[in-house]
Amino acid sequence: MNVHYLLSAVSAVLLVTTAAHAEPPKAAVFEFQLANLGAQSPTDADRARLGPLTDLLRQQLQESGRYQIVSTEAVKAEVEKGSDLRKCGGCAEDYARKLKADVAITGEIQKVSNLILNINVYVKDLKAGAPEQAYSVDIRGDTDTSFERGVRYLVKNNMPAATEAVEHTR
Repeated sequence: MNVHYLLSAVSAVLLVTTAAHAEPPKAAVFEFQLANLGAQSPTDADRARLGPLTDLLRQQLQESGRYQIVSTEAVKAEVEKGSDLRKCGGCAEDYARKLKADVAITGEIQKVSNLILNINVYVKDLKAGAPEQAYSVDIRGDTDTSFERGVRYLVKNNMPAATEAVEHTR
């Protein structure tokens, strides 16, 4: 048997084995924020929905194997004092670095009306320095159920699979 062929085969097996057992990147998933584009101001119900939706997003991403979710509690007060994470010139990335995360994930809810809403999730890979990736799903109906379904759909169908997320961070 050719030694070069054997070394190539062993290297390929080791590479596949290493990739298969690689830990998913650490992600700081920040609280959803409101980006109200409609004529109505956000309601108390809109604000109350943000925490549970964020928890659901974290759970879905963790269970999917895409990311290891790191707690954002250490920077929570700082985030709350600051401006909108989508308009702060990269502060979410700075917060994520403080948390030793590989990825910063922010989200916003756009409420065009009580019928037309968007859930947007933005993923910034801090190690690769690649452009931020945006994922979005439109939902109809301003209910907890429609938002929960929207987040589940977004993670399952719009965001990259776990292996793509891990490979993307390299």
